[in-house]
Amino acid sequence: MIYAGDFRKGMTFELNGEPHVVLDFQHVKPGKGAAFVRTKYRNILTGATREEAFNPDQKFNQAHIETRKMQYLYTDGELYYFMDDQTYEQIPISAEMVEDAIKYLRENDEATIKFYNDAPFLVEAPNFVDLKVIETEPGVKGDTATNVTKAATVETGAVIQVPIFIEEGEVIQIDTRSGEYLGRSK
Repeated sequence: MIYAGDFRKGMTFELNGEPHVVLDFQHVKPGKGAAFVRTKYRNILTGATREEAFNPDQKFNQAHIETRKMQYLYTDGELYYFMDDQTYEQIPISAEMVEDAIKYLRENDEATIKFYNDAPFLVEAPNFVDLKVIETEPGVKGDTATNVTKAATVETGAVIQVPIFIEEGEVIQIDTRSGEYLGRSK
């Protein structure tokens, strides 16, 4: 059990049987009346964000979130299959849960999967990936204006904005959190 008075950023707790994470908190002690904890939190399963004031003595169960590294195997069109490297257990995950990460994952790449009560709820690609450019317009010789970009499709199907000097067949590094081009891979 944890008390609202012990809330810290990133702490997980259960409210109405669902897991939440504390985004921000503030202990308030008004001149009149009882102290309270103003809390901004997000429902881990739905992504909904709320702000609420709690009594510092209010008790909550701690939500236990398990994080596992798993290997992306394949898709059958509807489900995406991941394998635990330690147990070789394969789990199918729906397209809605992997839609943000899958555009940066190739078969056999490693992903981070978060579980609540042994059910997956979030799939994350590594923060930085190296992917091959399979389609882009050719750069115009002599066009040296700064910060000029063009669209490039990488081997996973994601479309990334890249500088005009990037050509098809090059391997580029991408920040998966923002979808930004970072540079050529070494």
